[in-house]
Formats: sequence, C-alpha cells, structure tokens
Amino acid sequence: MARSSAATSVSSAPASVLGRVTLVTGKEEFLRDRVVRDVRAAVREADVEAELSETRGSELTLATLGELAAPSLFSSTRGVVVWELENLPEESVAGLVGYAAEPAEDVALVLVHSGGPRGSGVLTKLRKLPGVADIQVEEVKGYQMSGFAQAEIRRHGSRLDPDTAGFLVQAVGHDLRSLAAAAHQLATDFPGRTVSSEEVKRYFGGRSEATSFAVADHALEGRRTEALEELRWALDGGVAPVLVTSAFASGARGLARFATAPRGMRDADLAREVGVPPWKLKSLRSQVRGWDERSLAAVLVEVARTDADVKGAATDAAYALERMTLTVCALRRG
Repeated sequence: MARSSAATSVSSAPASVLGRVTLVTGKEEFLRDRVVRDVRAAVREADVEAELSETRGSELTLATLGELAAPSLFSSTRGVVVWELENLPEESVAGLVGYAAEPAEDVALVLVHSGGPRGSGVLTKLRKLPGVADIQVEEVKGYQMSGFAQAEIRRHGSRLDPDTAGFLVQAVGHDLRSLAAAAHQLATDFPGRTVSSEEVKRYFGGRSEATSFAVADHALEGRRTEALEELRWALDGGVAPVLVTSAFASGARGLARFATAPRGMRDADLAREVGVPPWKLKSLRSQVRGWDERSLAAVLVEVARTDADVKGAATDAAYALERMTLTVCALRRG
C-alpha cells in the first residue's frame, strides 16, 4: 500500500492512478477535492476520451460499482469517484474491498472519506491492500497558514519568504481556496523566482492590511494613532466589528501563551506551543515587553465587554471599538 500525507498535492502521473484505488481521507475539503482533480487530470492525460463518473457512498453497491467501472462504447479508460465513503452501507463493504484487492487495469477508483470515526472499519480493510494508495490530507491550522502559502507558490515554481507569506495570509485570510488562488496568481505573474513583499502588497495590499488583526497588533504594541487609523480604515472597508474584537482576544491570548511558554524552545516548537505561525513570533517578542499577566487579563475583560457591545448591548459599535482600542493602548506599559 502506498501512503502519503497530502498537505498540498499528490502525484498524479497516469501510471500511478490507473489500475489502482486512491483512498483520500481528512477533514480539509479543499485538499480532498484537489486530490480528486489531480487523479481525474491523470486519467484524462492517459486517455482524452476517458469516461469520468461519480457517486455517493450511500448509493454504492457492487452492481453500481460494476456499472461505473464498465467500459463504454467510446473508451475503456475510466475514472470513478465515490464521495462520502463514511456512508457506505455495511452490505457493500465486502464487495468494495474485494474490488480494491483486484482493481481493473483501466480504471482509476477514488474513494473519498470526509474524516471522523464513521466508516473507520472499511478504511482499515482498504489500507491493508497493496493496490490502495492512501492519501491522508491534514487539517491546516492557523499557525501553518503561511507555510501553506509558501508550499502553494512552490507548487507553481515560485517562492515566498516567511514574512511575505505571512502578509499574504493577513491580506487574503485563512480560506485555503483563496490562498491557493492568490499563490497561483502570483506564481503566474512572477514565474520562477521569489516574489517580493512589495509585489504581494501591490496585488493584495491596498487597504486590505487594515484588517482586524492589524488594528489589534498596533494597539497591543501601544501605537495609538496607527491603531485608530487602521480601525477607521477597517470599518470603512466593511470589516465586521465582531472580527475586530475576535482579533484583539486572539492577540491577547497569544501574548499570554507566549509569555508563559518554556524558555529556550526552537521557533518552530514555540510557534506550535503558542498556536501562531512562525513569522508571528517576531511581533510577539516586540509586543510582550509591554505586558504582564494583570494587564493582559484587563485586556481580555475589556474585549469581552466590547464584544457584548458590538453584538447588541450598545447602540454604537464603532464607538465601542474605539473605546476598546484606546483602553488597550493605555494598558500597555510605556
């Protein structure tokens, strides 16, 4: 059995998918879908007239699998996708495992499991078979987003340094599809080289850096004027007030975890401990000098109060956010 962890891609050479079963498991829908697209592309590369079909696990029987995998009048090469394998009926397990033990030579069968414990029995049986390629897509956590952006642009032949990747994440957000699309656009326009931060800002900056996280960072660093300016730009740009309070809460908690983390840790381990991407450690080191446990606790109290205000307790959300921003700046020592 071939096993790999597919954070960003999977080998899709025609010879690697035909006559085999590709088992895709994991909660990241975007990454699961991309594995399926790669397999389908490989099937079409092997035969431009190949038949592509799909079904759901709940609808799969040995008879329907036979129909999906049967040669057509136009081509004997087929690509078959079974979504939601976790819903496979118990009476269909033996037939599917039997097929996977001896897959048809001209068929690429993709079995997609959405993650979780349901249907784990059939996964165990399939993973024991030599003809099954096991692709396990891993959930991309917040602190891994900049690494994901770097891997995405490398996939297309270009590069980003960690700080630039971090800015791209801040500008585009944590949606994997949006990040992947942004990386593809940059690699297309700046092929084969490292894309500079100025180029990324030209494409995705504008006022997109005036996000909730930018407001929180300025305030936690005590930069009152900059924080208020970014807050006004953010609100004028349509940023939801609740996202601003969420960013302040996230920033304060991150500082608290950073301040209490064991000393002497490597940056990669420290980032995992704190729950932030590695590029964020630089700003945390700058911010933390102005805070202690008591003042950070006061920030969280103010953020909770403001969060209640912007969700309806107060009539003017903008005023509540401005008050919170000024309070946080005042709480920082120096």
